[in-house]
Amino acid sequence: MAVKKSTAASVKTEKVVAPKAAPVAVAPVEVKAEAAKVEASVAHSPVVEKLQETVADVQKSVSQIVSKLTNTQTEVSTNMDKVIKGAEEFVAFGQANVEAFMKSSQILATGLQDLGKHVAATAQAQYDEAVANAKALTSVKSVKEAFDLQTSLTKAGFEKALAETGKLTDASVKLAEQVSAPIAARVTVAVEKFGKAA
Repeated sequence: MAVKKSTAASVKTEKVVAPKAAPVAVAPVEVKAEAAKVEASVAHSPVVEKLQETVADVQKSVSQIVSKLTNTQTEVSTNMDKVIKGAEEFVAFGQANVEAFMKSSQILATGLQDLGKHVAATAQAQYDEAVANAKALTSVKSVKEAFDLQTSLTKAGFEKALAETGKLTDASVKLAEQVSAPIAARVTVAVEKFGKAA
């Protein structure tokens, strides 16, 4: 007798499926009522009340912090604008002062050059006059004529020296006024500007 060998391929397994349970019918009113009871019991719980107070306090604190930060930011922005404007004014004021000193220095240099030319011209004129006076003195015929000529030359020389000294003094005073004018203008601006700030 022949024995049949069974192979794994010939064995069939069947899946066993459990029967589906019938849905439990719960009335929606009952669920809502039960949820309301749970909610009411949780809402009146001391832990929940304390948690709600804490959340409210945190929200209030955050609101205050945001408000203070906004105010601080506005104040900082305003103050920075003032600082920047002040710095710009200070730089402009300093620049104008430097320009005034430069202008004053240019006026002084030009004025001193003009005064130097005037002094040189006066010295040349005095030299030429001294040479002419020496020639005139060599052509005199008597001591009295020499004495009279010397007296008149001395008197004329003294009058010319006084006139030239007056011209030089006037030119120097005028130069001093011109040199000080730009600086005086800046001092006036400084007094007006800083007088208002004080």
